[in-house]
Amino acid sequence: MKRRTLLLSGAAALTAVGGYNLYSTMSGGTPVPGTTLIEPSAANAQTEGEIDTSSVLEMEAGNPDAVVTILEFSSYTCPHCASFNATVYQQIKEAYIDTGLVRYIKKEVYFDAYGLWASLVARCGGQMRYFGIAEMLYAEQREWTQGADSSAIGENLRRIGRRAGLDDDALNACLTDREQATAMMQVYQENMEEYGITGTPSFVINGETYSNMSFAEFQEIIDPLLADG
Repeated sequence: MKRRTLLLSGAAALTAVGGYNLYSTMSGGTPVPGTTLIEPSAANAQTEGEIDTSSVLEMEAGNPDAVVTILEFSSYTCPHCASFNATVYQQIKEAYIDTGLVRYIKKEVYFDAYGLWASLVARCGGQMRYFGIAEMLYAEQREWTQGADSSAIGENLRRIGRRAGLDDDALNACLTDREQATAMMQVYQENMEEYGITGTPSFVINGETYSNMSFAEFQEIIDPLLADG
């Protein structure tokens, strides 16, 4: 399957809210079906000075030595990503991740403030809790993204964090960690440039970039790679 090209649209503004860097929401454009577009200015934003990104750990599951590596690029505020997580991802998890056939790495995309906040909460529990919190964020996306203001959204995210076993002190520390948020933004920008990601969900399978697709399409790509490996 050949790489699919997605269109760009709109512009994003960088603002400072709650003590760390956030991006405004998207607007305009017509996405490829099943994808959400990424703002060109968000993907290409430059940050002044050197940034230490060593704290931004790879969140991965499956077999670290597998011959097939899948990178998933997704945002916690992307409806198409939530749909993928509830359907195709569960099939991939059962068939390939849990069986140790692939190495699966989640790469976060930040369209807006809330997506960055959600990622800070997901990462707050480390590798051990990350995938469980990610499942909750996608499954409850419609609920936690609703609120009268940013304080309400923040509290919604804290509730999810508490249910995952995190206490308020830990959650508040994570949500106000400006250095971590800045490092995460830097990694996001580098990933967009390195892999040519322009929409979510997108995937890089053994170095080849794809947009959203069905489980059957994943199988058509993964199975021959496993056979050749």
